[in-house]
Amino acid sequence: MKVEKIEFVNSAGYQLSGRLELPVNSRPHNYAVFAHCFTCSKNFHATRNITRALTTAGYGVLRFDFTGLGDSEGDFADTNFSGNVEDLVAAIDHLTQEYKAPTLLIGHSLGGAAAIYASAKAKSIKAIATIGTPSDTKHVKHLFADQLDTIKTEGESVVQLSGRPFKIKSQFLHDLNEQMVTDNLRAIRKPILIAHSPQDKTVGIHHAEKLYLAAMHPKSFVSLDGADHLLTDKADSRYIGKVIAQWASRYLEIPETKQISTNHQVAAQLDNKELFTTQIKAGSHYFLADEPIDFGGNDFGPTPYDLLSSGLAACTVMTIQMYARRKKWQVENVQCDVSYGKDHEQDCENCEDPKSKIDTFTREISFEGDLSQNQIDKLLQIADKCPVHRTLHSPTQVITKLKK
Repeated sequence: MKVEKIEFVNSAGYQLSGRLELPVNSRPHNYAVFAHCFTCSKNFHATRNITRALTTAGYGVLRFDFTGLGDSEGDFADTNFSGNVEDLVAAIDHLTQEYKAPTLLIGHSLGGAAAIYASAKAKSIKAIATIGTPSDTKHVKHLFADQLDTIKTEGESVVQLSGRPFKIKSQFLHDLNEQMVTDNLRAIRKPILIAHSPQDKTVGIHHAEKLYLAAMHPKSFVSLDGADHLLTDKADSRYIGKVIAQWASRYLEIPETKQISTNHQVAAQLDNKELFTTQIKAGSHYFLADEPIDFGGNDFGPTPYDLLSSGLAACTVMTIQMYARRKKWQVENVQCDVSYGKDHEQDCENCEDPKSKIDTFTREISFEGDLSQNQIDKLLQIADKCPVHRTLHSPTQVITKLKK
């Protein structure tokens, strides 16, 4: 996973802090924005787990802190639900301007309600997913019900939410009273996935029913059976992340990867849109080769020499284990480290000449097991007999011809 620090300014002029997580070995096929739960942050464990499940599936995901939370500027006491929606729109606009317009919007708890509102303002959003989301934002008031009278009479009060103190002002309550999630949901007419736990004690399952009835088709419901509201069990957050990724693929444009056709054991393919990112088919396996970023590549895969060194390392450990099994020697684990470079021969006669350097693979081998020194010495000798090692030392030829 690759993570980029993101900062952008909202409509109120505050700088908001976020993290853009990207797939490790490819460009994102779609971008998504994640709206975290009430008083949570971009680094909340469920937020991170869901995001990483999506990046594994090829999505780029922006998670950020709402105004006054986490690393974002502003005072939480001066915020309200409408401000959260505007923050979400600002995040969508930033992705659109600096990267690519997001197509997927995900919200957890009150963040899900904000996602429903924001999706109506963002034409690029093609699909929405909500998790444990209330059908009416007034529901949030029960979290500080014992302080409602104080907030109304004195204009504000400090309440304890998730064990932390937050100042809530009367304007926050007024804003919640004006928000009706179901009315907005009926109007947007975009594919929506509603995920909710029947055991959610913070936002009851009846809220999911109201959302589902209000939504227009296509709509889907997923039961997070056994999960709590904050998805404290990482298995729950990872699960729904995978479900969202798969569900959204039905409604988003995801380009198909070209399958290389060949009669040879290995084939490589590179089009003119890429500098070095190369598709490879090796046997029945598909992967990428690339060059480092500082060389002009995307670092989406190993370099050609990394692949060559990998072949030597893999063949070495296979050969050693095969020999050890035949001898009934207990080699619990063998590791082969290989590095490649150009160095002078060990018995170099003209070492001052740069041209006298040759291709050099430096191989270090380690063993785990009950082995005598004689056995270790023999296994090191066997390493030099592995097929790839012999190929590198034998006369070779490369025959090039035009494919018909």
